[in-house]
Amino acid sequence: MYNCCNSYYNGAPVYNPYGYPYPYWANAPIYNPDPWKSYIPLRDYGPNPYVVNIRDAALQNNNFRLALWTGNHLQLTLMSINAGEDIGLEMHRDVDQFIRIEQGQGIVMMGDKRDNLNFRRRVHDGYVIFIPAGKWHNLVNTGRVPIKLYSIYAPPEHPRGTVHRTKRDAEKHHG
Repeated sequence: MYNCCNSYYNGAPVYNPYGYPYPYWANAPIYNPDPWKSYIPLRDYGPNPYVVNIRDAALQNNNFRLALWTGNHLQLTLMSINAGEDIGLEMHRDVDQFIRIEQGQGIVMMGDKRDNLNFRRRVHDGYVIFIPAGKWHNLVNTGRVPIKLYSIYAPPEHPRGTVHRTKRDAEKHHG
């Protein structure tokens, strides 16, 4: 007995008369404008050992937030912030955060109080941002392309396997 629909492509079953699982790359988009760039399946690989080209993964991500690796003491997420949008004003009481911007430009703001973000800096590709635990912060996209970034939280901030396709999804789940 074979299973004709044991693999999925964008939610639709893929015909497979052989019954064996497709390799991960079978779900890659059919048209790839840059055939030399490999497709990276974006999902949470933690807490297993994992190696990835983080720049390629960050640039490939189109989700507002996606947990790429969640361990017991550390978490790496990818984010894509659309032009004119922001991460949203937030504060992580017991979590230090590191952000690296791979594409785009914006303004990062931080402060001790939610209504007094007195630390402001312009940031763009290649910049890193260190956010100490207990600091209110926000990152606003001031450019015309999405900001693509990765963020490291210590300890983890989001549940393992988190995927928020839009900022609205993130607000629903994070409150």
